[in-house]
Amino acid sequence: MRETVLKDILRAALATLTAFIFYSLVGGIRPSLMIVLNAFSLIVVTFSVGKGEIFGAVLGAVCGLIQDSFSLGVFGVAGLTKTLLGFWTGYVSKRMDVVPFVRNAAFLLVMSTLELLLWVFFNAFVLRSRVDFRHGILLLQPFVTALLGSLILTVARRVQARRA
Repeated sequence: MRETVLKDILRAALATLTAFIFYSLVGGIRPSLMIVLNAFSLIVVTFSVGKGEIFGAVLGAVCGLIQDSFSLGVFGVAGLTKTLLGFWTGYVSKRMDVVPFVRNAAFLLVMSTLELLLWVFFNAFVLRSRVDFRHGILLLQPFVTALLGSLILTVARRVQARRA
């Protein structure tokens, strides 16, 4: 049991490090890709579906705070939204069947959209800062997160089934 938890933590840390490197390298080369592909949200939803709400919330907090370090905005907004994303994704996925690809993609689309709406709410209404939608490109983020997250989860399940 303890080995499994340590492996999960190491996998999550490696995935988070990969997202950090992705943001570090791509941020200077192609900033619009960072807007469409939120690598930290992708990590949070994929781990939350498999590991549950507590793991998802903690990972969401860590990933969100790391993502906040890349922004010039208020520190903690992404941390809060990703914490909620991780918790709710883990909580709901344990109570309903999200294994089929289409159902999983729809579920992740709903969760990613809710995260984006919450982030917009915090920025626009609570912090009173202007939200830059980058000519609508930001609105593609939930779709990309849902599609890639569903693909990753499907491949991971197939690999795990072959090993068993």
